[in-house]
Amino acid sequence: MTALYNRVALIGLGLIASSMAHAMKAEGLADEIVGFAKSAESRAAALELGFVDRVTETAAEAVHGADLVMLAVPVGAMEAIAAEIGPHLAPGCTVSDVGSVKQAVIAAVQPHMPEGVWFIPGHPIAGTEHSGPRSGFASLFRGRWWLLTPIAGTDPEATHRLRRRCEAMGAKVAEMVAGPPDLVLAVTSHTPHLIAYTMVGVADDLRRVTDSEVIQYSAAGFRDFTRIAASDPTMWRDVFLTNREATLDILGRFTEELFALQRAIRLGDGAHLHAYFTRTRAIRRGIIEAGQDTSAPDFGRGQTKDEVQET
Repeated sequence: MTALYNRVALIGLGLIASSMAHAMKAEGLADEIVGFAKSAESRAAALELGFVDRVTETAAEAVHGADLVMLAVPVGAMEAIAAEIGPHLAPGCTVSDVGSVKQAVIAAVQPHMPEGVWFIPGHPIAGTEHSGPRSGFASLFRGRWWLLTPIAGTDPEATHRLRRRCEAMGAKVAEMVAGPPDLVLAVTSHTPHLIAYTMVGVADDLRRVTDSEVIQYSAAGFRDFTRIAASDPTMWRDVFLTNREATLDILGRFTEELFALQRAIRLGDGAHLHAYFTRTRAIRRGIIEAGQDTSAPDFGRGQTKDEVQET
């Protein structure tokens, strides 16, 4: 495929950025990929693995001459990075991000974008519990949704070009206004992560996690909680603090549902429990039918890294 961008700058070199780089190189989407990370170890690993052509010691250096800049840092670091790179962005450059919160990112980044630079917020709904430059793989985005939230007045051609890049990496692209993704992701991603952290924390508080019986006989549900709870703590801290309203809204609804289930269990209301579980089971079938997960035995845990993309 003909390269869509001459020079792509990746600010942050973790799971998402490294996976983007692997995918872009596999599809020939960029003539050059430049990387920056605060950690010298991460920069060295990126060069060693070969998913970037060169690295720089500052974000400002990385974006010099780039026609696409991808911000792949924790949401809480977006404003400082945007302020640093803003004066060094080339006219006509597109800047995007991969943060799972959109309104807060727009507020942090957009004021630092010079005239003639297009900021197109985005978020790939893909990931694993692993982090760092060695965790990326080219097929991470295959069949997954990539949300783009163009700001009013953005050059349509810049949006179309970014969309083509996402699709070339295997993603399905949807364009939305900034508000809905924050609420949707609070349901599908943010609150489930918070619940997973809480459940594993409860087990730890009860001093059960380190007991050999719990480790050895962990059921699938608890194993999935521990997988989710192994995600990057800095990233998730920033997500909850910047998407607090939507997360608190969904947590409130979750609490109401939990109270209703507690009451049904206390009263021995089997009909209520059966009807509730039947309804929620149908949602699981819908996710599989939509191609957003696998129906393979053991949820595909036996598949290879390149065969499984976890949302």
